[in-house]
Amino acid sequence: MNWQWSDIYSHPIWMVSAAILAIIVRAQRKASWNPRACPVKLEGKTAIVTGANTGIGKFIALDFARRGARVILACRSEARGTAALQEIRESTGNQNVHLRLLDTSSLDSVRKFAAEILEEEKALHILVNNAGASGLPGKITADRLEITFATNHVGPFLLTSLLLDLLKKSAPARIVNVSSMNHWKGEVNFDHFRGHNLKHVMDAAYNHTKLHNVIWTNESARRLQGTGVTANSLHPGVVLTDVMRNYNFIIRFLFNLVGFFFFKTAEEGAFSTIYCAVSEEAEGITGKYFDRDCSLVLPAPSARDPALGEKEYEFCERLTAKP
Repeated sequence: MNWQWSDIYSHPIWMVSAAILAIIVRAQRKASWNPRACPVKLEGKTAIVTGANTGIGKFIALDFARRGARVILACRSEARGTAALQEIRESTGNQNVHLRLLDTSSLDSVRKFAAEILEEEKALHILVNNAGASGLPGKITADRLEITFATNHVGPFLLTSLLLDLLKKSAPARIVNVSSMNHWKGEVNFDHFRGHNLKHVMDAAYNHTKLHNVIWTNESARRLQGTGVTANSLHPGVVLTDVMRNYNFIIRFLFNLVGFFFFKTAEEGAFSTIYCAVSEEAEGITGKYFDRDCSLVLPAPSARDPALGEKEYEFCERLTAKP
């Protein structure tokens, strides 16, 4: 009997089996904690979510709005931010959702955004540093920073630093930094911040910045002890979002194809961030790293080095100091 692989792939049984496998695999992604089952309300609370116009960030902001919070969408694109704003207002009925422009790759933009917040807001209870990018081409910003490091780490560091007093005044308050399991593949080399000795191979720069996120978060938690402000970082899971938009078509196609079966949706990817930001279970926990299922796990060894954390924090303070 002569047969070809194409005969198998085109057979109805193959297609039915593939569909069943997809359903089973997607069902296995069900999280142990679901925001919909969390009764916490946020009336009278103010939250900022960076990168809130799409993907994980939009679903985080949507959840906060459903809970009655005053939500500030910090977005780089006014057009996409406005679209997200309208969608969230219409979906939740919460009109106390607002858009402010923020480009974390620009220190001037971060300072301008923070100045507006400090002028307009009397309190800040939740700060979610979600904005980030992967696959950016090698480029040095006007601040003489490598663009991935500026976007994913230095900008969020400066933003948080400028809003710390407001967070302390509003305590209890929570800082939540979205990192990634890829931080395990990252390396600490402070020359990278200026683009030196940095290889732009796939997600290498992204991985380095995600490691710096965790190191900074843990050191922030140490410095904030006794203030009522907590700081935690997390891995949202491998999420099917437009995070790969800066890669070529083939890589994006493969990512989306595999992602359909195995990756989380953007809504599911928001769960661990929401858990850290609002859940009663996370209240008072600080300086920790949460996995995609909201469980506490150990980060990479370098993220647990107090001496490195202090060096990291002081380095970023010098880097973001006004000339």
